[in-house]
Amino acid sequence: MDAKQLTTLFEKNYGATQEPVHCFFAPGRVNLIGEHIDYNGGFVFPAALSVGIWGALRFRDDNRVCLKSTNAELAVNLELTDTLMFLSEDGWANYPKGVFAKLFNAGMTLKGCDILFSGNLPDGAGLSSSAAILVLTAFMLRSAAGETEIDRVALARFCQQVENEFIGVNCGIMDQFSIAMGQKDKAMLLDCETLAYEYIPFVLQEHSLVIMNSNKKRELADSKYNQRRSECEAALDILRRRKALKNLCQASVAEVEEQLSDATLRRRARHVVTENERVKQAKICLMQGDMVGFGQLMRESHASLRQDYEVTGRELDCLVDLALKAPGCIGARMTGAGFGGCAIALVKRDAITAFSEQVGAGYSQATGLKADFHVAAVSDGVKILD
Repeated sequence: MDAKQLTTLFEKNYGATQEPVHCFFAPGRVNLIGEHIDYNGGFVFPAALSVGIWGALRFRDDNRVCLKSTNAELAVNLELTDTLMFLSEDGWANYPKGVFAKLFNAGMTLKGCDILFSGNLPDGAGLSSSAAILVLTAFMLRSAAGETEIDRVALARFCQQVENEFIGVNCGIMDQFSIAMGQKDKAMLLDCETLAYEYIPFVLQEHSLVIMNSNKKRELADSKYNQRRSECEAALDILRRRKALKNLCQASVAEVEEQLSDATLRRRARHVVTENERVKQAKICLMQGDMVGFGQLMRESHASLRQDYEVTGRELDCLVDLALKAPGCIGARMTGAGFGGCAIALVKRDAITAFSEQVGAGYSQATGLKADFHVAAVSDGVKILD
């Protein structure tokens, strides 16, 4: 969707006035490898996607903010003079509300406005629709207010704080960072401890990255996410009794095996440490054009998430198992928080149709659900639409 189409859609919802309509886009993100280690200070390897959320904003002459989405029936109005709080009945609108609240508390002068969101990013699929709408809202408000030089790392930190403090999800920085900082045809190797990063060309040769949406709603993701985070913190507390560690990813496999007597904590920590090493190896594979090696790392990542971290679930395991048996696939793994959502696969381009048909049929037979398949393009981060 371009700016003209988005403006037409906006005026269909809000009517036309003399005030200009400002148009923006924020991508979803996929994590190529490095799952559940961003909050443990490790390396992750995300990329921004060509699918995402569009946003259009027009200022008003009062203090009212109107929030609408073409993807949801719920519309929410608020007054900037009111105290903004998280309300469960406001659903998706709590995310932009949280941005308004934090910007106001940071001292930014806010004006009333009408905002329309419209996306092709599946909600709850693990492609980070929540982080996308946060980054999009903050970027929209600041850009439309006249800011031309926005610190994108600070923007990512800001939106992480909104999700932590206003929404109440104790997430790491990876999602917001990749959506704010993405570059076309490049993946980002991000050190979540220091936020040092580098762009790595994402050249797949004769392969494509296929996103497989399980269409299994992630009911357990938030509760299990917070539980896993607590387990990792408990493991780190024990390991710190013998060695000064900044984060769990700095431990070795030997230290994990020797010092963690609790079997559950040992499995959680083993995933974190080995997954961090897989990310480092993935960089080498991409730099060398070794897609078979990259695919093997994806397989090992999913096995670790399945056995040690226990966040995959029946549907994602089914998708990945079927993918690895299908024609042209050299690697597959879940991506995102788990317990539903998406998996990704590296598939030879000339085998994508046969791959999708075979995996889709097997998945439907095994689960009763219909999987969706998308060939992913790697895109730029949040941006103004010309």
